[in-house]
Amino acid sequence: MYVRHLSVTDFRSWEQADLDFAPGVSVLVGANGQGKTNLVEAVGYLATLASHRVAGDAPLIRRDATSASIRAVAVNEGRELTVQVEIASGKANRARVNRSPVRSPREVLGIVRTVVFAPEDLALVRGDPGERRRFLDDLLVARAPRWAGARADYDKVLRQRSALLKTARHARGDTSTLDVWDAHLARAGAVLVAGRLELTAALAPHVRDAYAAVAPESEPVGARYRSRAETVDALGGEAGPSTPEEIEVLLLDEMRRRRTQEIERGVCLVGPHRDDLELTLGTGPAKGYASHGESWSLALALRLGAFELLRGEGSEPVLILDDVFAELDARRRRALARTAVNAEQVLVTAAVDDDVPDDLQGARFVVDSGTVREMSAAARTTGGAAGGPDA
Repeated sequence: MYVRHLSVTDFRSWEQADLDFAPGVSVLVGANGQGKTNLVEAVGYLATLASHRVAGDAPLIRRDATSASIRAVAVNEGRELTVQVEIASGKANRARVNRSPVRSPREVLGIVRTVVFAPEDLALVRGDPGERRRFLDDLLVARAPRWAGARADYDKVLRQRSALLKTARHARGDTSTLDVWDAHLARAGAVLVAGRLELTAALAPHVRDAYAAVAPESEPVGARYRSRAETVDALGGEAGPSTPEEIEVLLLDEMRRRRTQEIERGVCLVGPHRDDLELTLGTGPAKGYASHGESWSLALALRLGAFELLRGEGSEPVLILDDVFAELDARRRRALARTAVNAEQVLVTAAVDDDVPDDLQGARFVVDSGTVREMSAAARTTGGAAGGPDA
């Protein structure tokens, strides 16, 4: 699939912007702070209903505006769909497909599919487990939008059970209500864990292959889903449980075993919100041991692995490369360009045109002073690109 047209209103720094894209490579060039990343962020938002840069929606609305709008025309196997999301301040977001309102914004998921590689991705290797859980869950939704509902269901139950735990020490021994929410959490959590397990098994070979291509002299890498709950620590192993029913039993047993601890601390200690995607380098953990270059290579391998997985399973995602070439050495640039050049559509941002490998030839857009314009081929050949220092 590819995005043929993008329009944003009051999104981030943009009061209004309209761009026409074509299949292949499109590069947005501009000095830092001019808004080029905001444009590709808008495309990514339509794919996940979340930003790859911030946790909430409030920063996405332009200062002094009350709402922001993103609209795109997506082409999938010759069929066009127009998808629009309105991000409202203090209100529920709204969405339309082909100008018709839909009941929930989640109904637009799957129309636009993206894989985004950005400087923030170093946190996938060096950051907290929450970064890696989000990576898995976003990829689940990209594979099948129904997983957005499963994730929302679990989050709802988790909030309710967490609130009950905070008041449980004053319940005079009556835990009947907590028993009910234990069952709900185990059931909803088991569905999410089973999905993550299956995803990790499908993704891991692609990550290994991508890392070997990016860093051929390095030790091999691995990816394994690991639960922090002791009784489900073997999840994903050859003999470990993998069905939702098996996982539900183990989660429920673990919650009962750790109930006293949970009540004392007032938090849920068991469930997929405590789990991690364990990344290994050689025989040890990547986090804390991988060098800066190895960490970048592994972060890149996770994104390239996700891209190859999605491409092999159906509609090819748009590959978004947000200001990453300046962060990579020549070898990693070439490895990334080899994959990108074969993508149906790739959107690239760069502070200066020279950061983009020569292999990625295509349309060039100059982003400067609140405007965006496409450069003519003649202007590109005469060095007419506008850019700026990487500040």
